Amino acid sequence: MVAQRLEDLDRNGSVAETLTLEWRDAPLHVQVIDMPLNTLYYNPGTHRIRAQRSLDQVRDAALSADPWSQESQNYLKHLLTCRPADPTLPDPDFGKLADHLEEFGQIEPGLITREGILVNGNTRCAALRGGSKATSMRVGVLPASCTWDDINAVEVSLQLRRDKRRDYSYINHLLALEEQRDQLHRPISVIAKAFHTTTAVCERDFWVLAELQNCIERSRTPDRESMRLMDFEESKEKLAELYRVYREEHKKNPRRAELLKESRLAAIVLEYSKTDVRFVGSDFQERYLDKGLIEEFGQTEPGTVAAVAIPGLDRSTRAPSADVTTARAITDKLLRAKAVKAAGDAVGEPTKTAASKLILSYQAAFDDAITIAGRDAMLRKKRLAAPDRVVAACKDLEQAVTDLVLARGNSSLDEDAFDDALIQVHTVLEQLAIEAQRSVKIPGSGLDWLSAAVESRPQR
Repeated sequence: MVAQRLEDLDRNGSVAETLTLEWRDAPLHVQVIDMPLNTLYYNPGTHRIRAQRSLDQVRDAALSADPWSQESQNYLKHLLTCRPADPTLPDPDFGKLADHLEEFGQIEPGLITREGILVNGNTRCAALRGGSKATSMRVGVLPASCTWDDINAVEVSLQLRRDKRRDYSYINHLLALEEQRDQLHRPISVIAKAFHTTTAVCERDFWVLAELQNCIERSRTPDRESMRLMDFEESKEKLAELYRVYREEHKKNPRRAELLKESRLAAIVLEYSKTDVRFVGSDFQERYLDKGLIEEFGQTEPGTVAAVAIPGLDRSTRAPSADVTTARAITDKLLRAKAVKAAGDAVGEPTKTAASKLILSYQAAFDDAITIAGRDAMLRKKRLAAPDRVVAACKDLEQAVTDLVLARGNSSLDEDAFDDALIQVHTVLEQLAIEAQRSVKIPGSGLDWLSAAVESRPQR
């Protein structure tokens, strides 16, 4: 049908609507035709729902085996209409798109292959099919020579146009980046340019995705249940902050950086807020969490340290320290418990109950630890507030010295205004000295100097 409609368009001889896209590193203008909705296929490889396909392992396997069956196409439609973070719930953004199409109709054309596979416009097609008005969809048609690599590349390039297109979800964005690197073999500088970002941001995203994939493997249970990438859809900002603080700590102390990473991953798995996760530092386990674990379990998490054998060599390397091993054991337990919860009815009720109980126990320990850590952080901030402000005032005074030198050189100093400012400095320092004498139990040389300096008031 696609070929026939293209022929009809050519025979008609009228000016046809075209769509411009990036095709094999060059611009291409393709003709737009009108296709019945029931002749179009959802794209099983679309980046928009790659992470969400793991929602139902049985239906996902059927989709991989025969993506064009009615069952598989219905599964794709379901995923396109649901929330990326929880595909069991409808997506409010999809509802808004459906309402907009119902009221205003289709504005931008989609894009299909000669076989009718949607390269761009999968979500719009699902919304149009659910409406009461539309029976067809305007679509551009790719050249007959297109391959799956072409389809994936074109979809990404259209998605990244700076228009009002609905964004990929967080995890699907990470997977699209990975595809560019691992399947299309593009250097990171080219990927960054295509995604309108920087190489530093791409490096961060690759690191985050690698850590999440490692978490998936660590979460695997003896029954082969595991967490899914989409379980981390709403952790974007927490994971970005984890990368930043981990890198900073790793430059100073790699062991403490690993402790920080494991403790924060555990807090993220337990779904603490971004502000709560910020209280989890490299000393979180030792200073705050161990006490809570003793109260909950009667002991801290045991960490066994064994040398790591090097494959192919009769040698071994030093294993992680005991505290890092302990932190990883906590994270692993929580990952596996979350995997059991995510499995739903695929696991027995006793297993789910045990997993829920373990999560609640660790949550109680983390609640107390984060509360105490947050209180300590606020106290530290209050303790440092006054010294920080004095240091900032010193920097302003140092700049004033430079300004005086410059003013002397061109005779531009307003001496009366400067004198008034000095009197104000004396007044403020006098108040500072009074409050400092009340607050500091054992005065140091600095406070002694300040007290002496403000004893006599300036004369007007």
